[in-house]
Amino acid sequence: MAWEQWLAVVALLLAVVALIAGALAWRAVRPARAGTRRPGTAGDGAAEEATEDQPADEEPPGPPAVVLNPSKVRDVEGLRDLVNQTAGEVGLAEPLWFETTVEDPGLGQAREALAAGASLVIAAGGDGTVRAVAEALAGSEVPMGLVPLGTGNLLARNLEIPLGSQREMVSTALTGRDRPIDMGWLRTEPLSAEDEAKVAGRADASTAKSADATGSGAAAEGRYLDSALPEDEEELRAHAAETPQVPVEDPDKEHVFLVIGGLGFDAAMVAGADDELKARIGWLAYFLAGVKHLTGRKIRATVELGGSGPGDTITARTILFANVGRLPGGVVLFPDAQLDDGWLDVAAIDTRGGLIGWADLLRKVVLQGIGVRRDLVPYATGTIEFRRSQEVVVRTEEPEHVQVDGDLIGYARVVRARVEERALVVRTA
Repeated sequence: MAWEQWLAVVALLLAVVALIAGALAWRAVRPARAGTRRPGTAGDGAAEEATEDQPADEEPPGPPAVVLNPSKVRDVEGLRDLVNQTAGEVGLAEPLWFETTVEDPGLGQAREALAAGASLVIAAGGDGTVRAVAEALAGSEVPMGLVPLGTGNLLARNLEIPLGSQREMVSTALTGRDRPIDMGWLRTEPLSAEDEAKVAGRADASTAKSADATGSGAAAEGRYLDSALPEDEEELRAHAAETPQVPVEDPDKEHVFLVIGGLGFDAAMVAGADDELKARIGWLAYFLAGVKHLTGRKIRATVELGGSGPGDTITARTILFANVGRLPGGVVLFPDAQLDDGWLDVAAIDTRGGLIGWADLLRKVVLQGIGVRRDLVPYATGTIEFRRSQEVVVRTEEPEHVQVDGDLIGYARVVRARVEERALVVRTA
């Protein structure tokens, strides 16, 4: 092994050690979580007094509802009993229950809950279930509770929902405080027949036709599952033109993201993560999938902020649109991102020099996570360029993987993202 490779390995190991140390330090200094009792429940004297002053003829609030992805929990009946028991203990009506399906990962069920008069809708599942429920509740002022049961649980981590105890998660969902947060929306433009042919010929071609399918824990059976694609480029183009397009109910559909959407390396990492491995080791499966793409090709794109015109041309490994800043493991990728500031934080991330560049990038992320923003190293091989906007359009030279909150939505060359300020109310600790 050459000295440059040894240097890269040592740098990567040091960066990982620093990452772990930073996460432990953050856990040690973060403020203690507030109690999960909701104002108005037993023990809150001021709320009890206010309740006594309410008009006797005022209608009580509707029941809570639970949208459950049954594939994400081993003991469905045990969870039902826990939620029903906790609701009874805090004086709430018996919850309504709705289960997701492969065809509908939660959007239709959450709308049914609203139509039934639910005063709270709990998303019990992974990030796909959370996104589907959030889409239904957008602008309704009906709060969304979280019982995170997935691999990433990205929104729950940023809200500091207690992930270690199912009882605490349920208690927070039913009795926590309400907090309005921003919502991100992402839309892609359909690929041309020529780009479809390029995608069909790739070794990493996606099996997912939309986030609506992947959010339910089952990949869609799209056209890219064909096992005998022609090798000649002209034949590939003819094959793409003859093959029916994946049916899309609404080509202009906007996909919700509450944490991070993006294209390039991060989406390819999501696409490459093995479902069985995710079930066994959790979010680390994404890290292992990412190793395969460390030396992959870069994105060449233009980035337009807020409809400001032609935009800047950039080269990057990945382009991200963030509503929050923290990733699993305590990694702070966007130190300025806030859930309720009305802005998207946009980052173009690039590396040079193979593993050395990735080690340098990890060093930067670790340092900014513990508050060190000024880089004293004169020569950087890993870079993060931050921008902020309420709307962003990215146009790439080649079709790129696109993801929202860990759900793959396929390939695109034009991606449009926007933020909707304080559009969703969530229950937090």
